[in-house]
Amino acid sequence: VQLQASGGGSVQAGGSLRLSCAASRRMFTNNGMGWFRQAPGKEREFVAALNWRGADTYYANSVRGRFTISRDNAKNTVALQMNSLKPEDTAVYYCAAARSSGISTSTSGYAYWGRGTQVTVSS
Repeated sequence: VQLQASGGGSVQAGGSLRLSCAASRRMFTNNGMGWFRQAPGKEREFVAALNWRGADTYYANSVRGRFTISRDNAKNTVALQMNSLKPEDTAVYYCAAARSSGISTSTSGYAYWGRGTQVTVSS
């Protein structure tokens, strides 16, 4: 397994969760990374991404100001801190490694995907 997401769970609205994604070094150092999510009956959607150094980040409008993406290249991990969670944030969250070193908001921009982790937010 080259990407492994963890940290999902159930939380009440207004709460916080921190997702983590561990990547094999071979794919991690030079790749942009991103988080996507997929709710039942919906298409997978972009959540957040950052470039290979972590200096540039980009967020979906629906999560901007509430979620923070970060990476630790020394540990080969990417994190998604999720605050002020809402019921509409409920979904399976996926981490992915981009085809390039930059930021991509499209699923086609990602070459590797990890197994998802479930996030459930109750009202």
